[in-house]
Amino acid sequence: MLLLSATVMAAMAISSCSRNTTGSHLIPATLPDTLIVGTLYSPTSYFYYKEDTMGYEYERICNFAEDKGIATRFVIARSMESVIEMLDSGHIDIIAYEVPVTAEYKQRVLSCGTENITHQVLVQPKSDSLITDVTGLIGRDVYVEKGSKYEARLKNLDNEIGGGINIHTVEEDSLIADDLVEMVSEGKIPLTIVDSDIARLNRTYYSNIDISLEVSFPQRAAWAVKKGNEWLADTITEWAKNEESRPAYKLILKRYFELGKMGVTDDDEANEAISVSRNLQHGFISPYDDIFRHHAATIGWDWRMLAAQAWVESKFRNDVVSWAGARGLMQLMPRTARAYGITFEETTDPDKNVGAAVRSIRDLERSLAKRVTDPQERLNFIIAAYNSGIGHIYDAMALAEKYGKNPAVWYGNVEEAVLWKANPEFYNDPVCRFGYFRGRQTVNYVRQVTRYYNLYKSRIPL
Repeated sequence: MLLLSATVMAAMAISSCSRNTTGSHLIPATLPDTLIVGTLYSPTSYFYYKEDTMGYEYERICNFAEDKGIATRFVIARSMESVIEMLDSGHIDIIAYEVPVTAEYKQRVLSCGTENITHQVLVQPKSDSLITDVTGLIGRDVYVEKGSKYEARLKNLDNEIGGGINIHTVEEDSLIADDLVEMVSEGKIPLTIVDSDIARLNRTYYSNIDISLEVSFPQRAAWAVKKGNEWLADTITEWAKNEESRPAYKLILKRYFELGKMGVTDDDEANEAISVSRNLQHGFISPYDDIFRHHAATIGWDWRMLAAQAWVESKFRNDVVSWAGARGLMQLMPRTARAYGITFEETTDPDKNVGAAVRSIRDLERSLAKRVTDPQERLNFIIAAYNSGIGHIYDAMALAEKYGKNPAVWYGNVEEAVLWKANPEFYNDPVCRFGYFRGRQTVNYVRQVTRYYNLYKSRIPL
């Protein structure tokens, strides 16, 4: 086997979408028994969430492999250059990641599958006075990352319309385009520019933004195979044409680019105030208090902490299903449910759902005991790991230690490092094993659970 150069070092992962090659599938003789797929960590291509492998590109290539009755193996590269080098050297069969369709890349790879067309778009707050034409940017303040393609486009656009755009560049080591979108949502900055796929994904977190105004020419991208592999490119392209009409594809598209992904919203906060006022006056938190008491006792936990988690996870609804497929009171992911002996149907059974969640919490505590010796501090890490998966917490602890923070303290230390894992500079750091993660949700989750726990603790006896 050829040795990869330092620029091509990558993390290897066996995909959960692997399929046995036995069966009655009729596949072209040229397709391999196992398709080796190269990709990069990103919020749309490939990432881990609560130990499950996810991603828009990941799920689509899994569907291709399943349709063809073949297995898959994934190789995760650190950069576009390294994944193309792996393709050139024959270490992978296909890049399931959006490779730009440009003159430069056409010389190196053969595009295939669905061609994704994006634009740079203006991100602005929803209002009755939306900017609907680029001339409306005259006299407006627009914030972009310093040295980014967005800054370059904004400067060109400023020249095209005769000047007048107030361009502000932001230079922070840990700041990325997603952060600027969040800042627009929160009213901290008025406007920014990002690619439309990034904007669509962020709109599932921030429903108060508008992304309708395109400010650039189209940008094309697609999967890629090695030059000379026209048969494979044609097979994948033909499959992709048929796939786009299938319900399974529409569900994938909806999961990543349409379904809301926020936890507790302002409306939920208002409903909670009403619920707390009503329920606590009668001496209980939820209809499931006895279940929380029973299972919390098996691990020596305060049952009110479980109740706080359940509220943040599901708002005490045992039938709720998240965008990622988590189900029930404690929002068990499919893999977690299987690991603790819970069938798909049983995930909506409150007692079984909470029981499996508590067993997973027990195992998280055991895993963290030696790394975080203070019991009260360890509680923050357990709650965080329940939300993100312990792998991302281990990565954040490693990053915290590397960059001079305390890896055994959550607030202001590992909490901050979790946020770094949305930035390629950090999730591609050699100390990280689990790649991209949108840490903002985990940071908010720990704070929300703690807030509700303190509220319940002040009103309901143990």
